[in-house]
Amino acid sequence: LAAVLSAASYPFMKRVTYLPQAFLGIAFAWAIPMAWAAQTNTVPEEAWLLFIVVILWAMAYDTMYAMADREDDLRIGVKSTAILFGDTDRIMIGLIQLSVLTGLLMLGLRMSMNWPYYTGLAAAAGLGAYQQFLIRDRQSAMCFKAFLNNHWVGVVVFAGIAANYLLLSD
Repeated sequence: LAAVLSAASYPFMKRVTYLPQAFLGIAFAWAIPMAWAAQTNTVPEEAWLLFIVVILWAMAYDTMYAMADREDDLRIGVKSTAILFGDTDRIMIGLIQLSVLTGLLMLGLRMSMNWPYYTGLAAAAGLGAYQQFLIRDRQSAMCFKAFLNNHWVGVVVFAGIAANYLLLSD
């Protein structure tokens, strides 16, 4: 029920809160505890940590998207984290990205991941630095490019997870 409500409410959140990006993250992240429960009949701490990481990641990339739309959003009166963060938007995105990487590092340690996983995280960190470079002048096209670059973050983290299990399985 929570997953359905969060997904259904997301499109309206820009009208009522400066944190619609958090609602987007919640809508996406609900799949994690649901899938974990379906597979193991439990939702361990690791699942909740990943839930939080996904919310934060969505907040980071969707704030980049919101930076591209900031002037239009201000003109029509809708809200976003880009507006909430104002001139600290790049710093806030950087802190959120750092929190995502820290959460993924903690997950890796808790789940006994090996070097391929951490190589994926290192690549994700490099992509985060590149995204910070792209948004440095807050140009709409570059903010949108940084937003789009986040699919590569997902690719390298997934590749690290997959390689961890494929290369190091017994």
